[in-house]
Amino acid sequence: MPYFQIDAFSDRIFQGNPAGVCLLEHWLPDDVLQKVAAENNLSETAFVVGKEGEFDLRWLTPTTEVDLCGHATLASAFVIFTELGFKGETVRFQTRSGLVSATRQEGIITLDFPSWPLNPCPAPADLVEGLGWIPGEVHRAGEDYLAVVGSESDVRALEPKMSALAALDCRGVIVTAPGSDADFVSRFFAPQMGIPEDPVTGSAHSALIPYWSPRLGKTKLFARQLSKRGGEIYCEARGKRVGIGGHAALYGRSRLEIG
Repeated sequence: MPYFQIDAFSDRIFQGNPAGVCLLEHWLPDDVLQKVAAENNLSETAFVVGKEGEFDLRWLTPTTEVDLCGHATLASAFVIFTELGFKGETVRFQTRSGLVSATRQEGIITLDFPSWPLNPCPAPADLVEGLGWIPGEVHRAGEDYLAVVGSESDVRALEPKMSALAALDCRGVIVTAPGSDADFVSRFFAPQMGIPEDPVTGSAHSALIPYWSPRLGKTKLFARQLSKRGGEIYCEARGKRVGIGGHAALYGRSRLEIG
């Protein structure tokens, strides 16, 4: 099985979010895919079947399959463009969340993802306990909670209590604030998915873009995710869709022996 490890949402290795990309001729049994993802032990491993710009795509964490993943989609598109030599501008993926596409232009790969509606809600007790902070706003967005705090320094200073966040009925928790040298910043915590803190979370921007775009009065935004590795995201509000763009860097290529 051809296997690549890509650092997504960064133009250099050791930054951004590492994703595994496995190229398959046909689907293997689900339990085998899950074992491969667990063995890779990255926040997500992408499994890709297809050719000539039309692919089926699935994403698995070390413990479960997920409905949407940004950085592993960007990594998959990067592999198709650079390793498979696809000459077109746009790659299309059929996924559990429907059709998503990735377009390459001037070195940036931009994902066309759904925009998630934001539903204001009270802050659950486990969210407050987990963050050690009472957010200024809380929204339910897709499978996540979106918590808004006062400043970039507040986001950086968070030391979450993972056991409390893991008790929430959600995929993960997005924490965001205005940025100092970016339009907005964020961090993402998903201990219930086996990911205490995700380095860069493309899919979280399906909620972050529709939150920040009307508040900042612009459709094109630049964002940073403030994990230890860090990452840069080029964002665009597109009505019911969002553009989530970034660079990617090849860390390694190999073959996995699945006997």
